[in-house]
Amino acid sequence: MSRFTATMMLMSGLLAAGVLQASTVPLGAQQAVDCDAPQAQMEMTYCAEQAWQAADKDLNAAYARATAAMRSMDTDLPPEMKGAVKTLREAQRAWIAYRDKACAAYGFLARGGSMEPMLIYGCYADLTTNRTGELEQLATGLGN
Repeated sequence: MSRFTATMMLMSGLLAAGVLQASTVPLGAQQAVDCDAPQAQMEMTYCAEQAWQAADKDLNAAYARATAAMRSMDTDLPPEMKGAVKTLREAQRAWIAYRDKACAAYGFLARGGSMEPMLIYGCYADLTTNRTGELEQLATGLGN
């Protein structure tokens, strides 16, 4: 295995693990990036990551609301029917695993290229935004 291939595999692993953060743009340059009109690939990747981070923040808030709604449902159910919170937690864990693998697969469209992390971050943002909507539906209930 070449050194480049080994490095790319390590970077992909770190990205999938969520370890590769804003390090895609040098420190100090982050303030200068205009995410409404990024110019360089490094800026596009940084902006895609920022979009994902914002979507993840919204997701966490929606998950908290959905968990509270599920907890309320469990409170009102007879013991043999409880399990809404546990089911939601298991679903969320499965969704995270799905998101990570689906976005890693999407990254293969530019495997080894400078665009790969941007594609993965963009995928994370899109899937996270969609999941946030699903969690909001659980939080608000039927008919809302």
